[in-house]
Amino acid sequence: MQSSYFPGTSVLHRLHPLTKLAAAALILAATYLLPGALTPLLLFALVAALAASAGVASSILRTVARVVLPVSISLFLIQGILFPPAGATPLPLGPITLTREGLLFAYLISMRLVVLSAVVLLLLRVTHPADLVYALTQRGLPRSIGYILLVSVQIVPDMSARATAILEAQRSRGLETQRGFFRVRGIVPLIGPLVVGALVDVEERAMALESRAYTAPGPKTSLRQLFDTPAQRAARVLLLLALLALIGWRLYTVFA
Repeated sequence: MQSSYFPGTSVLHRLHPLTKLAAAALILAATYLLPGALTPLLLFALVAALAASAGVASSILRTVARVVLPVSISLFLIQGILFPPAGATPLPLGPITLTREGLLFAYLISMRLVVLSAVVLLLLRVTHPADLVYALTQRGLPRSIGYILLVSVQIVPDMSARATAILEAQRSRGLETQRGFFRVRGIVPLIGPLVVGALVDVEERAMALESRAYTAPGPKTSLRQLFDTPAQRAARVLLLLALLALIGWRLYTVFA
């Protein structure tokens, strides 16, 4: 299986997967629950600093820019024009008129998407998917759900690697494939081998699971070993308490 994991020896890489998962959950909750226009920006700066310390900042920033930038541009245009609350401050821009409140709303949504993408990518870059699933199954997650989660995390890298291999094989045999933005002619001959390869891969995985008695009851052994410490366990408790406190405070401010 392919994965988006980037091997390393940084502090983030050495943390227990559940510690990183708890920290990611707290950052995401703070992004959506804490007030203030600067909150998402500050949290993104924190995530970028953590990514830089782990040596994965450049890849995360490139991916976030490719994914979120087109959405952000459309949000600024649509919300700036179609979000005109009463008393909105107009901002003329040539033949169109945007509103200050609409742009602020688009900024908040865009920055929250940026933080969400960056946090998820950072978690996947510094945590091997098998370690994350193994840590969750140790805490009581059913093995079947853990396998589904593992496959879901790795399906995009797997399909990307398979598509790249198919394209290279087709080019080596003289098939003309379009490069650049317009690649419709190259997609058509790619679909068939990609789908067939995915179906064959599913069958091979099912046979491998059955040969290893994956569905048999009883405890299972694992080649992967996770190292936990009392300090990390205490940190996870504090992170979860902070998360619950943040949620409770937000509910109190909304319904009080």
